[in-house]
Amino acid sequence: MSNSFIMWSLALLPWLSLFFMRKEEIKRWMPVALFAVVLTTIIGDIGIGLGVWATRESTYPFNEMLPYFYGTMPVLTIWVFKFTYGHFWPYMITNTILDIVFNFFILDYFLPSRGIVDFNMSPFLSLPVTLLHAVVIYGYQMWQDDALLATNRLTEHNIQPATAKPSVQQPKDDE
Repeated sequence: MSNSFIMWSLALLPWLSLFFMRKEEIKRWMPVALFAVVLTTIIGDIGIGLGVWATRESTYPFNEMLPYFYGTMPVLTIWVFKFTYGHFWPYMITNTILDIVFNFFILDYFLPSRGIVDFNMSPFLSLPVTLLHAVVIYGYQMWQDDALLATNRLTEHNIQPATAKPSVQQPKDDE
C-alpha cells in the first residue's frame, strides 16, 4: 500500500462515516469540528516551526500538514461529541484513549516507519498537548451552546424586524 493512498485515506474515508449520522447532528457538531481543525492546524504549524516534526512525504495540497488533520480528526471530533458531550469525564476518557493511540501508535510508530513524517518528540510530551486541545474544544462547544441559547431566547419572544411582522388586516366590507 502506497503512502499516498494511506494519506488520502486518512483525509477522505472518515467523512463517509457521517452518512450514518443524522443531518441535524452533523450540523450541531460541525462548528466544534471546524474549530478543532483550525486549532490543530495552528498547533501543527507551530510544531513544524519548532522542528517537533517534519513531513517527509506529502500529498498535494497537503504540503506540510498531515491529511489526518482534515479528515480523521474532525470526523472523530463529531462522533466523540455526539456520544459524550454533556458528560465531561466520559469525554476526557474517550479523548485520552484516542490521543494515546494517536501519539503512541500513529505519530510515534506508524507514520515514521512508513517514511511519511519525522516525529522528534516523546509521545509522553505530546500527549498533554493533545489533551489540552480536547479541553479547549470542549470549552469552545460550551461557549457555542451559550451563544445558541441566547439566540433561542430572542426567537422565543418572536422578536423580528418590523418588515417581517404581519401587516394589519383590513376588515372586509360586507356587500
